[in-house]
Amino acid sequence: MRYTNEQAELIAIQALGWLSGQDDLMMTFLGTTGSGLDDVRERAGDAEFLASVMDFILMDDDWIKMFCDDHSLPYDALQHIRMALPGGSLPNWC
Repeated sequence: MRYTNEQAELIAIQALGWLSGQDDLMMTFLGTTGSGLDDVRERAGDAEFLASVMDFILMDDDWIKMFCDDHSLPYDALQHIRMALPGGSLPNWC
């Protein structure tokens, strides 16, 4: 399935909201990206930041499954959503 930039950004915002509700996972995201809570608040609508949220969730199959199950999305949707965000058109060697 192909997602428009707008659709991808909307779902990535939902992913950020979901992530913020997962305390341990949110702390891992902040530590991994070097972001602080102020960065999250300020950049929540920034497509490049949202791409980093999707990149983070895509790092672990369990995180993908949890998010997709919570939002009734097929497991492969996140990869397609990521492709519609900045940097997503780069080659994927998987």
